[in-house]
Amino acid sequence: MKGFIFDLDGVIVDTAKYHYLAWKHLADQLGIPFSEEDNERFKGVSRRRCLEILLEMGGMEVPQIQFDAWLQEKNEDYLRYISQMDSSEILPDVPRVLDYLRGKDIPMALGSASKNAKAILEKVELTSYFRTIVDGTEVAKAKPDPEVFLIAAYRLKIPPADCVVLEDALAGIEAANSAGMYSIGIGDPKVLFEADRVFRDFTQIELDYLEELLYLNSKPVK
Repeated sequence: MKGFIFDLDGVIVDTAKYHYLAWKHLADQLGIPFSEEDNERFKGVSRRRCLEILLEMGGMEVPQIQFDAWLQEKNEDYLRYISQMDSSEILPDVPRVLDYLRGKDIPMALGSASKNAKAILEKVELTSYFRTIVDGTEVAKAKPDPEVFLIAAYRLKIPPADCVVLEDALAGIEAANSAGMYSIGIGDPKVLFEADRVFRDFTQIELDYLEELLYLNSKPVK
C-alpha cells in the first residue's frame, strides 16, 4: 500500500500570499526592501529561519528578545489573514484528488512547516481527509531535512519508499527525495526540477496517473 503526504501552503491552499503580506508588512517597518521574488526563498522554510534571512537581507543583528517579538508580530499579522479563510480558498481540483485517494482507502498525512496547519485545515474543512497531521510544532529540523515526512510515514505505518509526497517548494522536494520517497512537484518545473514528476497544479493530475502510482514499485532509497 502507498501512503500520500501533502504539504499545505501552495499545495492544498494558497496561504503563501498571506505569508508574503505579513513578511512584507514587517520588512516595510524595518526599512528592508522585500519583493514577491524575495518571498520565494521563504517557501517551505521555518518562521524563525525566514526572519533570519530577512534580517540578513537588511544587514541587521538584533537581541534575541527583539527577534522573538518580531516573530510574534509577524505571526499575529498572518493569523489575522487566515482567520478569514474558508473552503473557497482550496486550490483547484485538490478535493477531486483527495476524494479519489480516500475512495481507495489510501492513508494520507499532512506534512507542513506551518505551525498553523491544523487551524487552516479546520478553516477549509479538510481535516477529515488526513489520518495524521505533522506540523511545525512537532519537528526540530526544517525542510530540506526529511524529519517531517519521516514522522508522517511512521504514523501512517507506511515505509518511506512507499510514500508519495506532494510539494510546491524545492526544499520540500529535497526533503522527500532524501527520505527515499516519490516526489511530485506542484508548480514551476524549472524550480522543482529535482522532483520525480511536476504538475503546474492539481488540474493536470489525471486519476489514471494516480492509479499507476498506487501500483508503482517502491522507490529505491537514494
